[in-house]
Amino acid sequence: MDAVYAGTFDPLTYGHLDVIERGARICDRLVVAVSESRNKCPTFPLGKRIGMVREATRHISNVEVEGFSGLLVEYLRKKGIKVVIRGLRALSDFEYEFQLALMNKKLDPEVETIFLVTRADRSFVSSKIVKEIFSYGGSVSDLVPEVVVQYMKEYFNKDKWGVF
Repeated sequence: MDAVYAGTFDPLTYGHLDVIERGARICDRLVVAVSESRNKCPTFPLGKRIGMVREATRHISNVEVEGFSGLLVEYLRKKGIKVVIRGLRALSDFEYEFQLALMNKKLDPEVETIFLVTRADRSFVSSKIVKEIFSYGGSVSDLVPEVVVQYMKEYFNKDKWGVF
């Protein structure tokens, strides 16, 4: 079975990586689709986010990483994939993810969504929180892969984002 794990990954966290690693174990091929997400106004440009995810998942042989824009169901059609993997951190995630799954099903009745519950020790981590901690000079090294820390240090002006 092939599947897609789509997200903004702005930036990639250990919670995302946990879902990718576990998703890759149950799939023949897992495509990590990095969304342009113009509505979310991501901090990192699409190319940087794709680079982060590629480097952080290099150790997983059946993972492919690419960017996309537009509707996920259109991307799935283009790839010929019918399965979406989504990660859940908390009950509040479920309501939103459930709505997305139902809308994807309405747009394409053949699309199936598999939910993977994030490990408890990663359930509080979000990209937004990571960026906020980093912006005040806090360490995020236990929340994101080292490659992401390096991208963040290189991308942001150190004077603006705190001392490392």
